[in-house]
Amino acid sequence: MNKFKSDPDRDRDLLEVPLTSRRSRRQPYDAERFGEIAERIARFIGTARFLVYMTSFVLGWMAWNHLMHPSLRIDEFPFIFLTLMLSLQASYAAPLILLAQNRQTDRDRVQFQEDRIRDERTQADAEFITREIASLRAQVQQVATREFVRSEIKEQLEELLDQLKRDERSGKDS
Repeated sequence: MNKFKSDPDRDRDLLEVPLTSRRSRRQPYDAERFGEIAERIARFIGTARFLVYMTSFVLGWMAWNHLMHPSLRIDEFPFIFLTLMLSLQASYAAPLILLAQNRQTDRDRVQFQEDRIRDERTQADAEFITREIASLRAQVQQVATREFVRSEIKEQLEELLDQLKRDERSGKDS
């Protein structure tokens, strides 16, 4: 039997059955969680503590490989393995730092937009309050002030007193 020869019944059956999903069984990674971890690492790499740890490690590595018996040394003088490890660390650190910076830029952009919206609301509120104060000032100028009312009452009182005096004089004269 020729292995390249096809069976029509088998081919028809295969065409009627949908293919199963060929997705991998790997769990999809959570980009947000990965970003948070990258930021933590980038923050740690940017600290004095990291520099002290890295300097201590390098000095310890060099001391071990220089002072120990030749059979116990891991890396001889040019320290090629140490250079490889530091290069590997730097090659991972740079993208992690860039990822952290990109996430910070995104947060800054969102914060800037929120600040702009808040500033616009504050400006609109200030303009509204300014219009209200101007309206109140216009209304207060139309309302009688205390001094105005006192002067009017005083004038009326003086007129009444004059009227009373006139009435008393005219009553005495009669």
